Amino acid sequence: MTEGLTHRDRHAQRLPASLALVICAILYLVLPNRLAVGPKWILPVLIVLPLIPLSLGVHRHPDESPWVRRSTIGLVGLINAANIVSMFLLVHLLLNANVVQGRNLVYSAVSVWVTNVIVFSLWFWEIDRGGPAVRGTHHTDFPDIQFPQMENPHLAPPDWMPSYADYLYTAFANGTSFAPADAMPLSSRMKMLFALESVVSLITIAVVAARAVNILN
Repeated sequence: MTEGLTHRDRHAQRLPASLALVICAILYLVLPNRLAVGPKWILPVLIVLPLIPLSLGVHRHPDESPWVRRSTIGLVGLINAANIVSMFLLVHLLLNANVVQGRNLVYSAVSVWVTNVIVFSLWFWEIDRGGPAVRGTHHTDFPDIQFPQMENPHLAPPDWMPSYADYLYTAFANGTSFAPADAMPLSSRMKMLFALESVVSLITIAVVAARAVNILN
């Protein structure tokens, strides 16, 4: 993102991440009640209500109020925590309950895994180089993720910057292979995020999904 972008361009850049948050809220709603803490509608409401002014009333730019980024990170953290709790509840249910219907548990495992990928794509998007508001401007921080286009500039335009789709693919690759693929974490905080995503993904796929498949009717 460069400083020459218009307000419309900045808003368009923000939309994919906002839609990703909405998708996470929807995925949480479709989980069984026994995999949620409290009423299931509370988390989606806590996500969508702040997201409306964040998405429609504020454009991401270097001079934006600090509360915008703090609020966005808070929403991502809230979803991340809720999804991890759902994962542990799902594991507990599979290991301790008398489960006779495995199909719904497979669907729940898929929902938890997809949410995990989206959540960490949002973490990557919001943290890399100081976040989308300053990434690509003179306010930018050192890169937290090294993309192939950064190693081989001839593979991309001179002004190339990662879009949300690049962070989503990075999260998908890390969530399926349990290790970085083409994009490599550079900073300690990004390495910890990559590791946490891999752990949640590994538990969901290897423990939850495998156990659920074995009890399918």
